[in-house]
Amino acid sequence: MFKLSEIKELVKLVDSSSLQELEIESEGSRLFIRKPSKTEQVVVASTPVQQAFQPILTPQVQAPQAGQAPAAAPAAAAANSNLHTITSPMVGTFYESPSPGASAFVSKGSSVKEKSIVCIIEAMKLMNEIEAEVKGEIVEVLVENGQLVEYGQPLFLVKPE
Repeated sequence: MFKLSEIKELVKLVDSSSLQELEIESEGSRLFIRKPSKTEQVVVASTPVQQAFQPILTPQVQAPQAGQAPAAAPAAAAANSNLHTITSPMVGTFYESPSPGASAFVSKGSSVKEKSIVCIIEAMKLMNEIEAEVKGEIVEVLVENGQLVEYGQPLFLVKPE
C-alpha cells in the first residue's frame, strides 16, 4: 500500500513534469495518476492488484413468449434514447449535496444548465464537482447518496432542452 506522503510527492512530480499519466505497481497495490485536462478535476486512483473490477450489468430484455404481450421495456428504452446520460468521470463515492444535511444539488424534475453542479464524487479525499454537460431537466437520478460509483457509470438521465 502506498503512503499518503508518497502519493502527494508523486502527484507533485507529475504536476511539475510533462508527464500526462503515471502508473506504478508496488507491493500488491497499483497507483494511477492522470493530469487533468482543462475540463476535468484531478484524478488519483489506487487499487489492490488482486482486486478485479466487476462489470456494470445491464438488465437483458427477453423476447415475449408466444401468446404473451410484448414487454414495456423496449418502449421505455426507445423513450430514453433521446435522453442525455451524465456519467461518472472517475471511481469514487457519490454525494448528492455539498455537505451532510444540505439539500441536494439536483433531484428528479430539477432544471440544469451546462456547467451546473449536479453532484460531488469523492476520490482519495478529493471532492470533485461534477457538472451537467447539457441544459435540460433531470429525469432520473440513477445512484444513491453515499454509493460507490465506477468510472463511466451512469449517474443521471437528462432530457435536453
